[in-house]
Amino acid sequence: MNKVFLIGHLVKDPELRYTSSNIPVASFILSVNRNFINQNGEKEVDFINIVSWKKQAENIHKYCFKGSKVAIEGRVQVRSYDDQNGQKRYITEVVSENIEFLSTKKEETKEKSNSEIIKDVMTDKDPFEDFAKETQVANSDLPF
Repeated sequence: MNKVFLIGHLVKDPELRYTSSNIPVASFILSVNRNFINQNGEKEVDFINIVSWKKQAENIHKYCFKGSKVAIEGRVQVRSYDDQNGQKRYITEVVSENIEFLSTKKEETKEKSNSEIIKDVMTDKDPFEDFAKETQVANSDLPF
């Protein structure tokens, strides 16, 4: 079973790109506090790479910004590529399957409650309806 649940804050604004097939993909880094204190009496933080696809990617880009708090349900994915020197590089990231907006920082949405934001998102189309389908991604579609 490959299932991940995270709650944390965005380290910076999400980056939205489009594949050559015009599929939206957003990437961002989530800071997640650890549950224990280190030897120096400080809490440590993990910085986790997150990737979102399709309508969910557009919604993350539209409603979440640096400092936004989100809950993410997803799966761990490890992929590899060859760098410019021919060295094989590995990237570990979480592919989000469900994202709950816990807070936002954008001035336009500051006055709205989470339920109003979700209602705005849902009026267009269910952002998660395509997640039951398998998504095939060609290497040429990847942004690196």
